[in-house]
Amino acid sequence: MPILKHKITPCLWFDTEAEEAASFYTSVFENSRIKRINRYGKAGREVHGKDAGSVLTVEFEIHGQPFVALNGGPLFKFNEAVSFQVFCDAQNEIDYFWDALSRGGTESRCGWLKDKYGVSWQIVPSALPQMMADADVAKSERAMNALLQMTKLDLDALRRACAE
Repeated sequence: MPILKHKITPCLWFDTEAEEAASFYTSVFENSRIKRINRYGKAGREVHGKDAGSVLTVEFEIHGQPFVALNGGPLFKFNEAVSFQVFCDAQNEIDYFWDALSRGGTESRCGWLKDKYGVSWQIVPSALPQMMADADVAKSERAMNALLQMTKLDLDALRRACAE
């Protein structure tokens, strides 16, 4: 029995796009890879309705974090109740991930977006948690007010809001 490196692995339910989505995510993030593709067999076809040989799951990693993409059919859809946070140290990182992940998807407020598969992401400056929890309540309030006006987050504007 293999020793598990991680006890928790997010499983993303897709209709039929698991392999395409895993390839997309591993192309966006450095230090990422597809580890294994598992296919449906003949067993259970009367339940799952998938052809033998079609993709069942794709196991992939992003920066060592394991994920599983599952082709489970159209029964379930993604929503904003679960999202993945991408912490960025500089504006060029924010811009890169925002542009890559929002292409074909939808942009929302406060650094949130949905990618073309409907998965929700938050593209966040690494400095934001400290800004929001600053001991100087006026600074954290200014950061919150600035954040609430943004779609894609602007690190310099957030810093200026805190410094005012």
